[in-house]
Amino acid sequence: MIRTLMLTLAGALVFGALPISSALANTNKGTAMASQAAAPRTNPLLSVSTLPFHAPPFDKIKDSDYLPAIEAGIKRQLAEVGKIAGNPAPPTFDNTLVALEKSGRLLHRAMGVFNGVSSANTDPALQQVQEKIAPQLAAANDAIFLNSRLFKRVQAIYQERDRLKLSPESRRLIWYYHQQFVHAGAQLTGADRARLKKLNEEQATLSAKFMNQLLAGTQSAALVVSSQAQLAGLSRAELEATADAAKARGLKGKWVITLQNTTQQPLLSQLTDRATRKRLFDASWNRTERGGPDDTRATIARIAQIRAEKAQLLGYPDFAAWRLTDQMAKTPANVDAFLDQLAPAATHRAAEEAAELQQIIYKDGGKFKLEPWDWDFYAGQLRKQKYNLDESEIKPYFQVYRVLEDGVFYAAHELYGVTFKRRHDIPVYQKDVRVYEVYDYNGKPLGLFYCDYFKRDNKSGGAWMDNFVVQSKLLHQMPVIYNVGNFTKPVPGQPALISFGDVVTMFHEFGHALNGFFADQEYPSLSGTATARDFVEFPSQFNEHWALDPKVLAHYAINYKTGKPMPKELVDKLINARHFNAGYKMTELVEAAELDMQWHSLPGGAPLQNVDQFETSALERTHVYLPPVPPRYRSSYFLHIWANGYQAGYYSYLWTAMLADDGYEWCVQHGGLTRANGQRFRDLILSRGNTEDYATMFRSFYGHDPEIGPMLKDRGLSGS
Repeated sequence: MIRTLMLTLAGALVFGALPISSALANTNKGTAMASQAAAPRTNPLLSVSTLPFHAPPFDKIKDSDYLPAIEAGIKRQLAEVGKIAGNPAPPTFDNTLVALEKSGRLLHRAMGVFNGVSSANTDPALQQVQEKIAPQLAAANDAIFLNSRLFKRVQAIYQERDRLKLSPESRRLIWYYHQQFVHAGAQLTGADRARLKKLNEEQATLSAKFMNQLLAGTQSAALVVSSQAQLAGLSRAELEATADAAKARGLKGKWVITLQNTTQQPLLSQLTDRATRKRLFDASWNRTERGGPDDTRATIARIAQIRAEKAQLLGYPDFAAWRLTDQMAKTPANVDAFLDQLAPAATHRAAEEAAELQQIIYKDGGKFKLEPWDWDFYAGQLRKQKYNLDESEIKPYFQVYRVLEDGVFYAAHELYGVTFKRRHDIPVYQKDVRVYEVYDYNGKPLGLFYCDYFKRDNKSGGAWMDNFVVQSKLLHQMPVIYNVGNFTKPVPGQPALISFGDVVTMFHEFGHALNGFFADQEYPSLSGTATARDFVEFPSQFNEHWALDPKVLAHYAINYKTGKPMPKELVDKLINARHFNAGYKMTELVEAAELDMQWHSLPGGAPLQNVDQFETSALERTHVYLPPVPPRYRSSYFLHIWANGYQAGYYSYLWTAMLADDGYEWCVQHGGLTRANGQRFRDLILSRGNTEDYATMFRSFYGHDPEIGPMLKDRGLSGS
């Protein structure tokens, strides 16, 4: 997943990951040579880092540095943009658009670091900064995109674009800026423009509030267990982890199961006590619907209402119609048609799976109906029966850093020729973070890669990629990229073992990283992953496929005890079980995508919605909801659509799965894991950023428009 807090002035204000967190850094307090008095301290964010690749100096940054740096950055950029808008010379590509690309360097630098560390290591001080800057950033965004003089210059260049002798990328930049200004409301006047500014500011404030409510609600909703007997089914390592989580909260004689971002929780597949499973599911399902300050329902109801009103002001029937204008899908009708192709196959398979699980319950002597908190537990039993495969059997082969270095990195080397070297001299924001330098096939440096894989109570849920520094030839910048996950950290002395699902997550997020490292753009606004939501997940989902490539799997699936590779019979089990539970997996995603589209199909003037009632009726209207298969995210904790930039865009994970499966099928037909295939994908997709129309870009690689057949086959929803 790519995280985005707010899009303002292209390269200058493209804000990456969002949540909230801390730099946890020590600061050197120099001493005056003569008087021994403390020398004035300089805010390290106010100047360009002198570290390799301009990596953030986390050893010098303090929490108190962010707010003054961001506010100074806002002030400086507005002054820079004011000079561009007020330039008495006629508008040209260089004095307007290139100048805009060069503006806002301080703000971009400060926000890149703040968003990065605050995603993964929050504290109250940074949460306060986040809520304080959100409306300021929204106001700055409006001051740029609703600047009439500036828009006139952009409009003049746009009208002359066909007569200008420019490179294809420069012509794309003209289109991009014009689209951004129009989309933001630059053509509004008077009261409508004033109203839009107020709505943008309120929405930004509420999105920041939602993130903090969700983090606090998720932390406080963790399941506290008083008896170890209630945790029957967990491994020794898992029991120790829950005991450590309780100790960290000062709870003696207790066990704590912390929550991950999704509806279903990993330990539901192992807990044998049904009452504990229900308690864990309820804790997850109701995490932000328990009343009090962490209840998000009033917040999201207002956000949805604001978005509907904004769309109406901008001349669209609903927010989804406005949002999709610059996406690959283009219209809500196209999204609906796409989801309609997936839903019948997904729900039909899920219903068959539910019937099988119900029979297992009956055979076990159960007299109850299959419920959401039962699904993963009995699915685990069914998988053992069908494939003789147990998660505990395969986990010893997946050590997190072996998967990274001998799997993720190895696949990248085989496809693209890149190599990696761990660096211990680059400061990090938390002790679990690792840093690697990335080298191209010819030995030239490509950038820095940070990985932060282990769950912390003060880390936002899920997994994501973003940049501390964005590639740009104009700005002489090379990429500094990070991947973040939420894998269970082992207790001291135990190996860091992960599930195969976690393995796929690592490949996924590194696919985004490759998109950033191979960026080859002049302009930061068009660089790397700065693409549409329903295209940006294409490289990441494409990269997932290599996790099960026989050559790659054999290289990283090594038993941590014996040092031996995974035996063929176990590999065969893993591959044969790949489509197990396919109906459930697809249905929960389609439900979430449909729920997102329903929220953002509200017309302007719609009243505040009762969140619970709206969610129930929305899922019923789509005819995709199955009671034992809850949506992957409930409205009240759907971080993607309320704060992460995926509003009216959650479908993009499914849309880009179609692109990725088509692309992978092309590779299989042309030799699979080869340097030639990797180079082709790099040249035609990974290195292109947002430099041409997405459909054109895809056709250049695949040979024709995307097809849903390979996706249905690859996801186990088709017999063909």
